[in-house]
Amino acid sequence: MDRFLHLLGGFDVGSYIPWLAWIDRLSGLEEKAHKVAKEFDDFLECVVEEHVNKRRGMDTLCSEDHDLVDILLDVQRDNAIGFIFHRDVIKALILDVFVAGTDTTFISLVWSMSELIRNPRVMEKVQQEVTEIAQGRSMILEKDLEKMHYLKAIIKETLRLHPPLPLLLPRESIQDVKVMGYDIPAGTQAFVNVWAIGRDPTVWEEPEEFRPERFFNSSTDYKGLHFEFLPFGGGRRGCPGIPFAIIIIELALANMIYKFDLALPDEVKGKDLDMNDKYGLSLQKKSPLIVVATSRF
Repeated sequence: MDRFLHLLGGFDVGSYIPWLAWIDRLSGLEEKAHKVAKEFDDFLECVVEEHVNKRRGMDTLCSEDHDLVDILLDVQRDNAIGFIFHRDVIKALILDVFVAGTDTTFISLVWSMSELIRNPRVMEKVQQEVTEIAQGRSMILEKDLEKMHYLKAIIKETLRLHPPLPLLLPRESIQDVKVMGYDIPAGTQAFVNVWAIGRDPTVWEEPEEFRPERFFNSSTDYKGLHFEFLPFGGGRRGCPGIPFAIIIIELALANMIYKFDLALPDEVKGKDLDMNDKYGLSLQKKSPLIVVATSRF
């Protein structure tokens, strides 16, 4: 997956200057792309075939055994969408969910923990919130999340400062348009810099500061309706996995800070933590986050 994302965020000369496509072959880019595509295809073929074999001789599957691949196979079998649903389409959808739902989620968790370690006041406050709501139980449950308002504000603030995809995915204008005095012709590829928008001082007070409280008593949300805050994009090209991503991040983060105190090794202070990011399609920390986790109970 790392190689896949590296290639996805790379520069393909042939896509922009078709007659120079030979450069991509000479540089080895095409060979690398074909190789990682075949590895994914072989793996996903095994996944789909495993589900097909499981279903043979079974009229129905009980709900606990029914997963995304089974649902896609049902759609293929019933032909309910009006066109042929080929095996490659099923594998492509699984790949989308697997990659988009893995990389961005763990990136957001790493940045959330990093900001909490750098801001002990915030860490103490959110630990108090999750401890009170857990009421002595061994773990935080999904039904508890709706009560964790400070935790939700922390995740919003993390997504403001560290959007998983800083430039979103590219768009293309469908008609000629004038934007802020600039003529944008139809067919122009456009990138939305949500990293810059989230740190815009004309929109956010003290934009470089990690202050979850800024989202208290605020209707600003990440569903694409507020253009000053677009970590998941918006409109028809907005991320379809917002509910999935947010629940996973909230649940994982809540349980980590409920069960553990997190500190940097060798008694390094949180304020000294390296918060630089590295170039790529997704916004990862330049240096890995290494923490010492101590049980709170």
